[in-house]
Amino acid sequence: MFPGYRVKMSGMDPNAQYCVLMDISSVDENRYKFQHGEWVIAGSGEPHIPQRYYLHPNSPCTGQQWMKDIVSFHKVKLTNSCGNFGDGKFLVHSMHRYQPRVHIVRTDDVNTLHLQPMSTFAFPQTFFTTVTAYQNGKITKLKISNNPYARGFREDGAKTMKAKTSLASFTRPVSITHKRRCSPNTTSPNSTKRVKLDYAPAVYVH
Repeated sequence: MFPGYRVKMSGMDPNAQYCVLMDISSVDENRYKFQHGEWVIAGSGEPHIPQRYYLHPNSPCTGQQWMKDIVSFHKVKLTNSCGNFGDGKFLVHSMHRYQPRVHIVRTDDVNTLHLQPMSTFAFPQTFFTTVTAYQNGKITKLKISNNPYARGFREDGAKTMKAKTSLASFTRPVSITHKRRCSPNTTSPNSTKRVKLDYAPAVYVH
C-alpha cells in the first residue's frame, strides 16, 4: 500500500499491554472510473470481500512503547488476486473505495483478542481508490523512486541504493491533509466499555 499508513497514539496506560490491528473496509457500494480529471461513479461495485485483521508485528506491547514513536503499517500490502491472498495482504477490488481502520485492544495475549473490548479509529481523509495504474504521472514517479516493492518498474529492474535507504520515505503521505492531526471517527461498538477504563486510547493520522 503506497503511500504507507502511519499513526501516532496517545492516551494509553503506559504500563498496560496492548495489541494493535488494522483492517480495510469498503467505503460504499460503488465502482469508480477516472473521467475528465476526477473520480466518478461507474455503476454498482463488486460484492464486499470479508477482510482479515492485520496484527501489527509489535503486538503485544506496552502503552509506553506504542506512544513513544509513530506506528507504521508499511508492511501492509494490497492485492486483487485471490491466489495471492496471504498474511499481511488485503484482498480488494480495483476501482473501488476503501477505508483503513486501526483497532486497539488492551490485552497481552493475542489469543484473547476476540474476547476483549476493541477501540476502532477511522480517518475520513485516508480513504482511497484502488487502481492498477496511477492516473497521475507524478505519483507513478514517486512510487518508483521510493517504494521498495516497485523495483520492477525501474530501468535497471533492480533496487537502487536510494530505494534501499528510503523506507521512511515510502511511508510518507503525499497529501498535506495526512500530516495534520484531527479527531478520528470512533466506530467501535464497544465504546461504552472503553469509556469505563482509566485510559482512553487515541490515534492521530500522521
